[in-house]
Amino acid sequence: MYKILIIEDEQPIANLIEMNLSMERYQCTWAEDGIQGANLLEKNKYDLVLLDIMLPGIDGYELLEYIKTYQIPVIFVTAKGSLKEKIKGLNLGADDYLVKPFQVGELIARVEAVLRRVGKSSKELRFKNIIMFLDSRTVHKDNEPIYLTVKEFDLLAELIQNRNIALYRQQLYEKVWGDEYMGETRTLDAHIQRIRKKLDLDNQIKTVFRIGYRLEG
Repeated sequence: MYKILIIEDEQPIANLIEMNLSMERYQCTWAEDGIQGANLLEKNKYDLVLLDIMLPGIDGYELLEYIKTYQIPVIFVTAKGSLKEKIKGLNLGADDYLVKPFQVGELIARVEAVLRRVGKSSKELRFKNIIMFLDSRTVHKDNEPIYLTVKEFDLLAELIQNRNIALYRQQLYEKVWGDEYMGETRTLDAHIQRIRKKLDLDNQIKTVFRIGYRLEG
């Protein structure tokens, strides 16, 4: 389980972030100012920091320099939305920059993207209560093992890695089967149906008319 430190002085925003990331099975800790955040960094290991800029005690820019000594990726989550501020934050070493107010889905997508980019999530894929262990090629739902065939595993991985994106049947078939797509959909459709049934994903794996499939969530 990935550990995320939220350094944010506005409790309602911190609660919103923590609630939604916890639903995605991230373990979150909240610090209400820069000094408390620095103290937590000294005592614990984190995979990612979500950092506000306007903080009491130590502001986000100053704290970022300290965080980077731990080689922990940082996403600024701030009301400072000007291009000048974004450039400053990224030049100082932030891995991403998200402006308040934000959509929760965008926050989750950016968290996942940063963790992938820095190699933190290279051995696991997560979707709600489903975990894919890429090294052992096993799948667990609610901590219970679920058997998937080789192609089912690869297909599910593609869907999770591209969640909320409509994927063309041709794209999925050629990626998973490694063959040229000739327009025949029965094999792909049958595998999708089995994944839906095995993992109870009928409502999450959507059929996109004339395109293919999309994993929503």
